[in-house]
Amino acid sequence: MRLFLVGAVALAMGGSASAQDADGLYYDFAPTSRCVAESETSAERSECIGRASEACIDATGYATPVLSGCAFRELESWDAHVNAVYQAARAQAREFDMGAGAGAPSLAVGLRDMQRAWIEYRDATCGYEAAQWGGGTGAGPAFAGCLMRLTAEQALYLEFEGMGG
Repeated sequence: MRLFLVGAVALAMGGSASAQDADGLYYDFAPTSRCVAESETSAERSECIGRASEACIDATGYATPVLSGCAFRELESWDAHVNAVYQAARAQAREFDMGAGAGAPSLAVGLRDMQRAWIEYRDATCGYEAAQWGGGTGAGPAFAGCLMRLTAEQALYLEFEGMGG
């Protein structure tokens, strides 16, 4: 299902390295989307996660609010992408189900259940990672970075590994 919509998502979000957003961050999803587009393996694609956030931090600074803000910007890009890829996978699963024999398990239901379980897993995992900071200033960046990483991993899984990749 090689859709790779990340470039379109980045354009739709209006990210640009040439201008600050309302929070004073220089954010552009292009470093991540270019990396993924040029990658051939899942291991290479995984290494692309966080590139836009890192570039944002490098351009804006290393203060705690910047760390969280840049990670949340990349999370927004990945979240839009995971939603787009999930919707495409749902349509493909429904089509598959129509051709499946009677009594066959529903691929669309399996996909829905997997996605719901993944959301619970993501939220619990990131809450745990943030809790390790004991309420300190690192909790926000840890939480944001975890959400970004796990959302990106799910988007890449759905796009490149799911439905036979």
